[in-house]
Amino acid sequence: MTTFFSTRRSLIAAAVLAAASVGLAGPALAQDASKKQLVIGGTAGSNIDQLQAGIVPLLQKKGYKVKLVEFNDYVQPNLALADGSLDANFFQHEVYFNQFKGDRKLDLTALVQGPIAPMGVYSKQRKSLADLKEGDKVSLPNDPSNLARGLLLLQQAGLVKLKTGVNPLRVSELDLAENPKKIKLLPLDAAHLPRSLDDAQFAIINGNFAISSGLKLQDAVLLEKTPEHYLNIAAVKTKDKDAQWAKDLAEAFRSNEFKTVVDTKFAGYAKPAFLQ
Repeated sequence: MTTFFSTRRSLIAAAVLAAASVGLAGPALAQDASKKQLVIGGTAGSNIDQLQAGIVPLLQKKGYKVKLVEFNDYVQPNLALADGSLDANFFQHEVYFNQFKGDRKLDLTALVQGPIAPMGVYSKQRKSLADLKEGDKVSLPNDPSNLARGLLLLQQAGLVKLKTGVNPLRVSELDLAENPKKIKLLPLDAAHLPRSLDDAQFAIINGNFAISSGLKLQDAVLLEKTPEHYLNIAAVKTKDKDAQWAKDLAEAFRSNEFKTVVDTKFAGYAKPAFLQ
C-alpha cells in the first residue's frame, strides 16, 4: 500500500505495554484485548495534524503503538480501510462518507465525530467577493458532496441562487436558478484547488487542503458556517466498531485533553457539541 500515501509523516510509536490477561475469555476477545498496534489514515494538512497532535499521544498513554498514514486524495483512505491496510481513518464528513461507501458497497461505520477546518473561498487576484467581476472563474471540488457544499457556500455569499426544492446535499451546476455574475465554475479534484488560484479568480477549498498548501483560515475571503453533517468523522470497518481499541479511539476524540489541543492549536475549526 505504499503507493497510496506520502512518506512525509511516518511512524509515530510508543513502547507496547504487556497485553492484559484474558482469563477465560474466548479467542475473539483475546485478540481484541491484545491488539495494540493501530494504523490510522488521514489527509494532508489539518486532519493528519489533529491526529498527530491530539489523538496519537492519548492512544500512546493507553499502550498503543500508532502509525499515521498520510493521503493526498479522498478516494484511497476508504479503500485502504476497507481492504485492511488501515484500522481507521479521519478525513471526511458524513455526507461524503455515506455516499462513497454506498457507491462502493463498503462495510464501514462512522465511529465518532471530530473537528474540521471550514471550507473557504480564497483568492490571489481579488481582495474580497465584492470585487468579483462578471465572468470570473471560480474553482471548487468536483466530488458530488463537496461540489454541493461549495455551491451552498456561493449561495451563502449571495452570488448564486439554487432552484427551490432541490436536495442541498446533492446539488450540482444543473441546479442553479440564478447566476447573475455569470460565474464560470471549474470543478477540480479537491487536492488541486490551491494550485488553481494562479488561474481562477477565486477557489473554494476544503480546509485541510488549504492548510496543507500554506493558506491560513484567516486568508479566506469567506468561510462557511459549517453544519453538523459536514464535521469530520473517524471511520472503521463495521466489524471493528465494538473492539476495545475502537472504543479507546472514540474516547480519545471525546476527551478533555483532545478538546484542549483543538482549542489551542486548531482555533476556528468547526467542532461537535461535545468539544464545545
